[in-house]
Amino acid sequence: MRGRWAQGLEPRSFSWIVRDRLAASERPGGFARNHRKVRRQEELIWLGGHGFTNILSLLDSPHNLHAYEEAGIAYRHVPLGRHDELPERLESIYATLAGWLDDPEERILVHHEEFGERIIGVMAGFLLYAGLVTEDTHAVQVLEKLTGRQLGAAGREIVSVTVRDGIVRAPSQ
Repeated sequence: MRGRWAQGLEPRSFSWIVRDRLAASERPGGFARNHRKVRRQEELIWLGGHGFTNILSLLDSPHNLHAYEEAGIAYRHVPLGRHDELPERLESIYATLAGWLDDPEERILVHHEEFGERIIGVMAGFLLYAGLVTEDTHAVQVLEKLTGRQLGAAGREIVSVTVRDGIVRAPSQ
């Protein structure tokens, strides 16, 4: 491949959450019926070419995991799951992201099926978990500004669970 196509395509709805370190998007290749294998390959080429070292999939299913392996990008699959599973799942998601971000060489993409309220809520909750913001309203405002999308009830519920259950990173010793 030569030219522009050799560089791949930026994933749809790609947004930096922590500049040059942590980004979020919809599932590489698109979601549901819109998913295209060729698009997925192009997006994985773009991610590899832009130095992404890890992908965190929040999908309920293991879709795409084999493609990450084939592209040589490390991944972890932590399904976001149902409402009653949120506290346990969020803690695992946040701890995974924080652990990866402890290494300054890591560049991470987090995705869900589509780029909607749930993934935006998770990213707002992570800002709280990591101590990058200290108030839930500020986390919501930051994510709305970064993504250009308003956070509705489902996303705000994820932020609320993060606060209510005290899901925060333990201080380093």
